[in-house]
Amino acid sequence: MEKLKMHSTDITKQNIERIAELFPNCVTEASDESGKPTRAIDFDLLRQELSGEIVEGPRERYHLDWPGKRESLLSGNSPVAKTLRPSRDESVDFDTTKNLFIEGDNLDAMKLMQETYLNRIKLIYIDPPYNRKKGNNLVYRDDFVGNTYEYLIQSNQFDEEENRLLSNTETNGKFHSDWLSMLYQRLRIARNLLLPQGVVAISIDDSETANVLHVCREVFGETNFIGTLIWKNATDNNPSNIAVEHESIHVFARNKLELEAVWKSRVSDIKEVLLALGKQLVETHGQDALDLQEAYSEWFRVNKSQLGPLDRYKYIDQGGVYTGSQSVHNPGKEGYRYDVLHPKTGRPCKEPLMGYRFPQETMDRLLREERILFGEDESKIIELKVYAHEFEDKLSSVFELDGRTGPYDLKSLFPEAKKVFSNPKPVALMERLISFTTGVEDICLDMFAGSSTLAEAVLRLNMRQDEHRRFIAIQFPESITTNNADSKEAYVFCTNVGLPPSIAEISKERIRRAGEKLRDKTGLLLDGLDVGFRVLKVDTSNMKDVYYAPDGVNQGDLFDQIENIKEDRTPEDLLFQVLLDWGVDLTLPIKEETIDGKLVFFVDENALAACFDKEISEELVKEIAGKKPLRAVFRDAGYGTDSVKINVEQIFKLISPSTDIKSI
Repeated sequence: MEKLKMHSTDITKQNIERIAELFPNCVTEASDESGKPTRAIDFDLLRQELSGEIVEGPRERYHLDWPGKRESLLSGNSPVAKTLRPSRDESVDFDTTKNLFIEGDNLDAMKLMQETYLNRIKLIYIDPPYNRKKGNNLVYRDDFVGNTYEYLIQSNQFDEEENRLLSNTETNGKFHSDWLSMLYQRLRIARNLLLPQGVVAISIDDSETANVLHVCREVFGETNFIGTLIWKNATDNNPSNIAVEHESIHVFARNKLELEAVWKSRVSDIKEVLLALGKQLVETHGQDALDLQEAYSEWFRVNKSQLGPLDRYKYIDQGGVYTGSQSVHNPGKEGYRYDVLHPKTGRPCKEPLMGYRFPQETMDRLLREERILFGEDESKIIELKVYAHEFEDKLSSVFELDGRTGPYDLKSLFPEAKKVFSNPKPVALMERLISFTTGVEDICLDMFAGSSTLAEAVLRLNMRQDEHRRFIAIQFPESITTNNADSKEAYVFCTNVGLPPSIAEISKERIRRAGEKLRDKTGLLLDGLDVGFRVLKVDTSNMKDVYYAPDGVNQGDLFDQIENIKEDRTPEDLLFQVLLDWGVDLTLPIKEETIDGKLVFFVDENALAACFDKEISEELVKEIAGKKPLRAVFRDAGYGTDSVKINVEQIFKLISPSTDIKSI
């Protein structure tokens, strides 16, 4: 019986297979560490295959390079012998939710997720720790998480209070290199997780924005750059004479052509629906503007969630479905000044701050054509009617959201604390990004979850639009100390509410509180509203080291290694490692049954059946086989007798021949 490998995907091996498909003549053999022949690539021949002239040696080319790039590539491609362990106590609606919160290093987490979520995620949001050039900004403390962070502790580069002994100042020769290596590894794996029409959005300030663009162009390709969104946050963090009031969000596609095709198709379908509906309602209600609007308003209320980017088109007249646009206002320098009289009150309407964009003769024409949208009275600034058939799906490159909105969002959920997190992103910013880039049931991944703004934004959007997007939030359990005022406030909060003082705990608590707030608001009247999340924690493998390195075991230790599973691991721990290894969705419903006195897991009814108990009998195997699961897995040392172990495959061949059987 075949055994599960119980470690993450070997990306290097996958890459060799892909190259072998394209250039079979470049495949050769080399010796591995044990001296056995293994598949390898003849790189000199491969370089020649990719060149139109004779290749003799290294040549100058346009690319971004830095010390440690090759080591970063090697480390990013290497597999990890780790697992994700479930934590029911910290989860919300564990058995029914489709959302995930993964606690641990995001590089390890994404490696473990690769088989399960390969080409499945629509939006990956990355808000990496900013690499600012400040002597007191402990970049390795704040910016590098997981493996790097653990290494610095083990190598005594932190003091007793977890302060790094050496700051990452700009005099450090690898100031940019270390940060780039950290991001480069993660971006390469992120690309594998994206749908063909998926996008990655990276928030960054000016200190590394140029390097981020270079790295993304290398990972995703120059042609897949979508654009840069500017978040005008009106906060100045720059001590120089230039007031910095923005941050950048760089957006890249996995495949820009596929993404654009999806966008165009989605908008085209919606426009056709609105056009047909508008004609039908006009024919039914004729010139009665009030009846026409009431009929459309009722339809709009029921179907708004299906309109996507046209969910603002809530009005109708004889010309069709439309919305109001402020494009008659002049947003820049001083515009035209004149009065526009309100048709009901006869008084001049409130004038835009910078005046009108058009001269008065243009405005007179728009009024004659009934293209101007008025408010109930003159106190509302007029807008231009924009009809659905004129709509072009474009996201403004500038978001104007007050930077103080993010802290206000948190304060509403944590009223007992003054400040539990520094500089969280506004929920409204994430909502705009998510609603534009994703559809009704898409998955959003937040690589550096921080305070989990993206998770809350997904929950809010789903409630408001009756949709079913899913989130995966990843956050390293970085400890919170009392070293400064901000972290002290968070530390005191965690202590007061009984949480371990770490960023991950605050992150999880925010999602819990946001979910409870939405429950109270809706009473869960929306069918299938999911405000829960499964907590999974990155940990060492469930398997003992002998499973991976049998040559490192002494002969005298062999009797201690009869059992290949660590003593502190539960059956549910084993189940989730099997799900990872087999590439099964980590949010599928799990049901437990007791059969013949043994605990048996059934994942998504019959997607997978697993029993990790000992003394398994043939009767148990027959009953599981009778349920005809797609996959079945047992503990290698769990069979009652050798004959049971030998007969398992034969039993399944007779009763459920299509079942894939493996052991751990």
